[in-house]
Amino acid sequence: MADLIVKAAVKEALQDKNVASDFYDALDEQVQDLLDDAARRAEENDRKTVQPRDL
Repeated sequence: MADLIVKAAVKEALQDKNVASDFYDALDEQVQDLLDDAARRAEENDRKTVQPRDL
């Protein structure tokens, strides 16, 4: 699986919090699931373009 998130950006967004190393993998999986669902919804609506409403 490709890395979909930028670890430095996640760390920056969480500011002063510590981030466990396995958090990034779990977050990446959640993002992949979200993208898969959005693509499925677009396809179900006969579109090739994924739109915000697919989230």
